[in-house]
Amino acid sequence: MVRRLFDLPPHQIATAENWFSFGSRTPRTPRRASSVCLVRDSSHGVETYLTYRPGGSPLGNVAFPGGSHETSDRATYQWFGPSLSQWSKRMDLLDQQLVQAYLVCAIRELFEETGILLAGTDEQSVVEMTDAEDWMTAREAIAGQDLAFDEFLRRRGLGLRTDLLRPVSHWLNPNFALRRFDTWYFTATVPNRQEASLLRGKGKWGRWSAAGDILAKRGTSELGDSIGQPNTVNLTLSEISYPAVEMILEAMAEANGVIAYLSRARSLNLKHPDLLVRDGIYYLEVLGSISAESSRPWQTTAGH
Repeated sequence: MVRRLFDLPPHQIATAENWFSFGSRTPRTPRRASSVCLVRDSSHGVETYLTYRPGGSPLGNVAFPGGSHETSDRATYQWFGPSLSQWSKRMDLLDQQLVQAYLVCAIRELFEETGILLAGTDEQSVVEMTDAEDWMTAREAIAGQDLAFDEFLRRRGLGLRTDLLRPVSHWLNPNFALRRFDTWYFTATVPNRQEASLLRGKGKWGRWSAAGDILAKRGTSELGDSIGQPNTVNLTLSEISYPAVEMILEAMAEANGVIAYLSRARSLNLKHPDLLVRDGIYYLEVLGSISAESSRPWQTTAGH
């Protein structure tokens, strides 16, 4: 059993102090969430798309695109890729409606936050971004809940390409947190003729970065300083992100290219950081394998 310690982000210290001072209480009920780690090859190794998340997000102030489930995630969708029963087995979740919600949420949030859409007219095609303004308008409407994601896809004759997703990790926020997410992390590549961009009027910072480069400077404030937000400046990677982000970055940095990363065998056991205080300093403790990922092969089979 490997034990990892991560610095606690400054905005969580007061909550941690209260948790210890008043004794353990019933943890707040977590919301379901999904996140997608986009990957691509570069001369510096595997790159991923990180975004700034305001408001002290439980997923980290700097994290992968993602967010919480919505009612429309359980609607009826045209579906390409592994069936829900296959996904249910892979994720070890018996509730297939919940499995669908995790997958749809991942694809929807990715589209809202980056404009990358994992959808097509059949199991061999992926939609192309032919009109950037049209897509941005649709993203704004979906994010503002003025347009349901299922209706958006239906109008365009599109189905979800769930075979383009790979599950990589499953995390539950620590018990002391005021906002908690039960989050599934997935990974995907950017389809041809699509390009990641921030949501107009909402996104503050987003960038492709080599995982290895970020980790090489994780003890410095370089990333936080480049983002330039009040809750990122002068802070290290651990202080502006979340253990899930850092450990997934480690797996990316270890991989010899995107193909190797996507095909990596993974153990998807739930990771649940615990609060630890040592010499008056608070840490998040994570038990398990060294990496956030590591043991059963993933197979894709067409069908619903």
